[in-house]
Amino acid sequence: MNIPIEQQGLQGAELVRAFTDADPVAAEPPFRPPAGDDELLDSYSRTVARVVEKVGPSVVNIRAHHPSRQGQRGAEAAGTGSGFVIAPDGFILTNSHVVQGAGRMEVTLADGRVLGASLVGQDPDADLAVIRIHAPQLVHAPFGDSKSIRVGQIAVAIGSPFGFHQTVTAGVVSALGRSMRSQSGRLIDNVIQTDAALNPGNSGGPLVNSRGEVVGVNTAMILPAQGICFAIASNTAEFVAGWLIKEGRIRRGWLGIAGQDVPIHRRVVRFHRLTADHGVMVAGVEAGSPASRAGLREGDIIVAFGGEPVSGIDDLHRHLVAGVIGLASPITLIRHTEKLTLEVTPEELAKDEQRN
Repeated sequence: MNIPIEQQGLQGAELVRAFTDADPVAAEPPFRPPAGDDELLDSYSRTVARVVEKVGPSVVNIRAHHPSRQGQRGAEAAGTGSGFVIAPDGFILTNSHVVQGAGRMEVTLADGRVLGASLVGQDPDADLAVIRIHAPQLVHAPFGDSKSIRVGQIAVAIGSPFGFHQTVTAGVVSALGRSMRSQSGRLIDNVIQTDAALNPGNSGGPLVNSRGEVVGVNTAMILPAQGICFAIASNTAEFVAGWLIKEGRIRRGWLGIAGQDVPIHRRVVRFHRLTADHGVMVAGVEAGSPASRAGLREGDIIVAFGGEPVSGIDDLHRHLVAGVIGLASPITLIRHTEKLTLEVTPEELAKDEQRN
């Protein structure tokens, strides 16, 4: 027996709901993203935008003109890269390979001005160089502490890939403590790995944290890979830049080891009363090197050099300059659980030597 709809007490919108409820497909509620996702995405976007607003004005495009190597008169080959202002009076940090062998250089600022630049100094072993332009009161980027960064932190890369000025990519810090070889053949330690996309022309640009501090200098990518890019740690870059501005070069000591920052077990720290809970693990020793002659072995953890604590690669690099070259110096290390002090005499790393 059919009962009229009106007698069932269903009218208008209630009738629509009655038929909707009877359809199991139509009854499924529409998808709604979990509460708070929009806010998180907006917060991430605001963070990246704030970083770009702070650091972007200090990032420059560098065009390096190289004399023709084929003997053609008047012909030049030009390459491009990135850099960033590190002092308001015109000092700019970039990669050594960006300006290597350049006859002249042009710098394009964020405001569009194009100025000639001169080379202050370069260190091919760290793939870093300082150039200078003559312009007053420039916006400069502050250095952050690369020791404080952690895997998973936001990483923002700013540069000029393929000549596209002021291009921004964002990602995370993928890994710490990587090593890579510079064009001179020397092993650069304590390199930062990131998945922030880099392309030709990004070299020399800053890798920036969420506070707008430079934590790395973008330097290389693995071309066949996706999202595997590298940056020189800011602590290394700041140290090298200081020497280049002061003397135009670095007299660098050489031990002949490959090293990696590692934590030291708390019990070992307490037992030996160490001042730091990190050191430099010897990952390799070159035959015939000062380290080999001194008796260092793979697996040793260096905790002091010349009586000064060493908590990482950057600390060790700071000690291995100028005055210690040719001077017998104590080097303190942890071997298994034993604390040893050996004597090592660093050698000067000549410009034309290709050593680790």
